[in-house]
Amino acid sequence: MPELLPGVQLNIDCIGCGSEDELHSGNRCWSCILAATVDRLLSPPDNQPPSPTLRAVATALKSMKRANSRMTWIQQPHVTAFLRQLAATPVITHTRIDELPASRTREYVRGLLVEHNALPRRDELSARFSEWSEQALERVTSQKNRDIIRRYIRWHHQRRVNQMGEVTQGTFLRAKQSVTVAIELLNWLTERDTELGEVNQAHLDRWQAEGPTTRGIASRFLDWATRTSLVDPSLKLQPHRRGTSPRLDAAAQAELVHGLSHTTDMSPRDRAAAILVLVFGQQVSDIVQLTLDDVKVTEDLVTVTFGAVEIALTSPLDEPWRELAATPTHDQTAAHPNSNWVFRGGSPGPAHPGLNPHPSIE
Repeated sequence: MPELLPGVQLNIDCIGCGSEDELHSGNRCWSCILAATVDRLLSPPDNQPPSPTLRAVATALKSMKRANSRMTWIQQPHVTAFLRQLAATPVITHTRIDELPASRTREYVRGLLVEHNALPRRDELSARFSEWSEQALERVTSQKNRDIIRRYIRWHHQRRVNQMGEVTQGTFLRAKQSVTVAIELLNWLTERDTELGEVNQAHLDRWQAEGPTTRGIASRFLDWATRTSLVDPSLKLQPHRRGTSPRLDAAAQAELVHGLSHTTDMSPRDRAAAILVLVFGQQVSDIVQLTLDDVKVTEDLVTVTFGAVEIALTSPLDEPWRELAATPTHDQTAAHPNSNWVFRGGSPGPAHPGLNPHPSIE
């Protein structure tokens, strides 16, 4: 029992767990208060224990190292409201969670359920596209055109997505972009009292000339409309062409590799990813799916395996990978319990390509 002043002792033992720690209220430490709060929020309205599905998440939240920061998150009104909604759900499934209001909190908690094996892992990009497409239909200003876009989504994009083993970030973004530009075209025609079946080349030339070059992406929709006999097959749009970046010469490549190998401005994890992208030309969408099982570190060599392809990293390219192996991080949170992902996101699971891999908790 430490002394507050000479001869005056202060008891900082938690009456709940007995540990000597910073007390929150009622002579209980932050961890005990967090545990009580989690149990209260995740228990059904009839005060029964949390459902088996939620128990794993409850255990994970209560075991957090920094209970005070977790309390700050969980006490936010929108987080508290969502957890109470979830606790009142008799059977928790992905479909049931989809029915709850969309929010970052919903997806974060869904990720916790998946990471703690309370829900099966699913292709989130496929699910996100289905949800996004329903919202996109609301932007179509004509009911007839809304039906056309619904068919375009279902029989072109959604069917392709469903046939893929796992939807890539590129496929997801291209599908969204194609649908968005198709909606813009149909809304433009509606403003001019023109049906899709009445469109002529002059319409398309004018629409494309009046807007940004990305309107050329509508050529994908036009190809589909042609195949489904919705438009004159002779109609054409100038396809959208992405610009190309100049290739680095050998000297510039060598300088880049040297900089990546010795910079102190980047974390080992960022340097490891940058080496795979810039030196070995790997796609970010593939890199974020790497697990520790794909990386082998020996005294002589570091190898990273993508599917059937094994990449050997010799010195100095192996240095950030050796640092990661020696000092693993981001595995002491509820989002990453003993995580096997190399590039862990701020939310449960791997980082998302093109997004900040460490977003702040709400």
